[in-house]
Amino acid sequence: MTQRQDLSRWAVLSIAAAIVTIALKTVAWWITGSVGLLSDAAESVVNLVAAVGAFIALRIAARPSDDDHNFGHSKSEYLSAVAEGAMIVAAAGFICYSAIERLINPQELDAVGIGLGISVIASGVNGLVAWKLMSVGRSQRSAALEADGKHLLTDVWTTAGVIVGVGLVAVTGWSRLDAVVAIAVAINIIVVGWRLVRDSTMGLMDTVIPDAERGVVDEVLDGFRTSGVDFHDVRTREAGHLRFVQMHMLVPGDWTVRRGHDLAEDVEETLRRAVEDLRCTIHIEPIDDPRSYESWRR
Repeated sequence: MTQRQDLSRWAVLSIAAAIVTIALKTVAWWITGSVGLLSDAAESVVNLVAAVGAFIALRIAARPSDDDHNFGHSKSEYLSAVAEGAMIVAAAGFICYSAIERLINPQELDAVGIGLGISVIASGVNGLVAWKLMSVGRSQRSAALEADGKHLLTDVWTTAGVIVGVGLVAVTGWSRLDAVVAIAVAINIIVVGWRLVRDSTMGLMDTVIPDAERGVVDEVLDGFRTSGVDFHDVRTREAGHLRFVQMHMLVPGDWTVRRGHDLAEDVEETLRRAVEDLRCTIHIEPIDDPRSYESWRR
């Protein structure tokens, strides 16, 4: 089994972006006194923690298989994504708490223009890094990087909402609008966090490979089917960037072991060329034996 490419350097980019944005948003909050900007800065702290978690998970995922982990360490990325989703929800709770307190005790905002300008710069940094992380995450099928990118993109939308809230306060003079927008932002964060937890948990549960890739597998197998060769009980799962498929290959009972083995090797090689990072296991059985058609699902 080939070793997973080490993608942790991209998590370092996320860590650097989080540090920069925390500094910028904290300054913006300190200047304006906006609870919306405070909540935005708090979410950036979560971004930093999540980025560190992604870095660790990616380093683990890059380790080769060993005696204790025969199928590699790729699922560590799902653990990072689940933790990130949970932290997003926790950050939303802090935002709600701060916003409700400000609803009860509204406060005038100061130096709104300067604060918003700083927030726009911070949002631009997050947006660029989010786009890069999601791009690399998709191309490398990295759950940790894609989750981190989505988290940062959520931060961009969060900042946009906060900017709208602070801007409305400046225009209308109604200070409670700042808190109202912060609560709306928190609700959006909770939704995103829940989706991250849900999708990553599905990965830990050995979900089948995507339909498009399963279609490629079926197309390859159809190319090997003849009057004497068939495939049965084909099942798949994915673990991080890896895809696994196992099946029964039914061949004439009078074939030699070598002939069946040679065909299985051809099938495996064709499948590996057709689907990236695919690991294939084939069990050879006689096509004329009724027991060969028994399914593990019964």
